[in-house]
Parts: sequence; structure tokens; C-alpha cells
Amino acid sequence: MNFKNKHIISIRDMSKAELDYILAKAALLKSNKDLQILKNKVLATLFFEPSTRTRLSFEAAITLAGGNYIGFADVTNTSVQKGESLKDTIKTVCGYCDVIAMRHNLEGAARAASEVSKVPIINAGDGANQHPTQTLLDLFTIKEQFGHIENLNIGLFGDLKYGRTVHSLSMALANYNVNLHFISPKLLQMPEYNKKYLSDLGIHFTEVDSLKEVGKKLDILYVTRLQRERFGDPLEYEKASGSYRVTLETMNMLSPHTKIMHPLPKVDEISQEVDKLPNAVYFEQAHNGIFVRQALLGLVTGVIQ
Repeated sequence: MNFKNKHIISIRDMSKAELDYILAKAALLKSNKDLQILKNKVLATLFFEPSTRTRLSFEAAITLAGGNYIGFADVTNTSVQKGESLKDTIKTVCGYCDVIAMRHNLEGAARAASEVSKVPIINAGDGANQHPTQTLLDLFTIKEQFGHIENLNIGLFGDLKYGRTVHSLSMALANYNVNLHFISPKLLQMPEYNKKYLSDLGIHFTEVDSLKEVGKKLDILYVTRLQRERFGDPLEYEKASGSYRVTLETMNMLSPHTKIMHPLPKVDEISQEVDKLPNAVYFEQAHNGIFVRQALLGLVTGVIQ
């Protein structure tokens, strides 16, 4: 399968065969961490929006595989502050590197960048739209935990309206014939276009506002943070957030085998007591980002076939 010079913009651009191919390559890299597959390759990390895990794991991914990185994590020190357009930035930077990982606050920014770049663009998150590398590491973690993805019961929990991670993940999971359960306040339900996409593909999903209704069915509970700024009334936020926290008491609503995932950062939506449980796999999930991103970097630069 040939990924050389391919842009990674949206999960919707990828077939199930392509997703599985990337996951298989990531598994090989995790089993042999000493491969210097990206020697002499340069990654540009252009982060127009703050990031910790995504940026650092991209930089760790290429460094640990023998390559180098350039870039920025703060636009205040770049020519963007002088009024330079995104497309001009990309046209310039692509002459300095072999691949670009870019995060931007505007939906569609990564695709716009891909239209002018001479090197592959990897979307590291564009607004509330897509976050494909997060989705790939989520799929990788699910497969690693269960040995497969097919036919699992997966609960997406919290802010499903603005959370780009769950938008991408739900679309990717449509390839695997899973049962999805959307658990959120009515204000923050999964967008209609996501639900239509799933319905058109025949994917079964339920919408509930309480974990009690579906908790015992779940193989995975994928938690997202409720964002205070999305609520007009602070009291409404406090009321809702109290019902969307994962605590030791919440764990009693779940099956003993349910795995807890989270794209991070988490604030107070998962208690520290839950961190200690074997069900909590979100830190391992974050670490898996290195191997998935190494696989992508290797594939789009052509060093992995």
C-alpha cells in the first residue's frame, strides 16, 4: 500500500484497509523501538494553537526514529503576527522539511495547507473538525487492549458536540461494525452530520444522557471534558459536569472489564483514584501516539512501504 507523499487530513479520506495497514505498521514499530527509520528526515511542527501531547509526541516520534524537527508552538514569534497568510507560511516551510504536522484553530486549515504544500501535511487538529492522528492512536489502543475492534460496545461520554476527537473516532469506528453509545447532556450531543454519516453506513448507535442506561454493556468508555465556556449559565455547567465525572462510584455502573480512555488533557472529569485502576488506559493511550505517528511519518515520506 503506497502512502508516499499522501496528505493525512481526515479520517474520512481513509479506507478500512488503510487504517488497518497503519495500525499494523505502528504495532511493528512498538515491538522494535530501536529502528532508526527516519534518519535524515526533518519534520516541521507548525502549531498555531496550543498543544502538549500531540506536539511533543510528534517531536519524540521523529527524534527517537533518528530524524530531526523544526517548528513553532507559539505564533507570537512568527511572521503570522506580521500578517503572513497560512498558504504563504506553508509554501515557505515546505522547502525546509520532508513533512509538516500542523495544528490550527480554523476548520479546514489543514486541507487548505495541503493544496499548496510540496510535502505531506499531517493534520494535528483543525478547530472542532478532525484530529486523525489522535483517532489512529485511539484505534491502536483499542485493538491492543482487546485484540480486535469489531463488534465492541463503545461509549463516547461528555462533550460530543465540540470534541473533535470523538467526531473523528466515531467516523473511523464506522469501519468496524461496532455498537456506539453517545452519552452527553442534550446541549452537547453528537452533531447531526456525524449521526447521519453513521446512519447512512448502517452503524447502530444510541443517545442517552445517563451512564446508568448503558454502562454495563460497555467494553470502552471514552471520556471527554465538558468545557465550561460552552455553557451560558455557570449553574448549568456545575449541574452537568457533576453527572459527567468518572469516579470510583461511577466504576460501579460499568462492567469490570470496561476500559477507560481519554484523549487528554483531563481536568476533573476523571478522579485521581481511577488513574490507579487497571481499567484506566489513557496514559498508555497517549504514549501509543509515538508509534502511530512514527508509522505515519515513515509511510508518507516513503521510508516505510
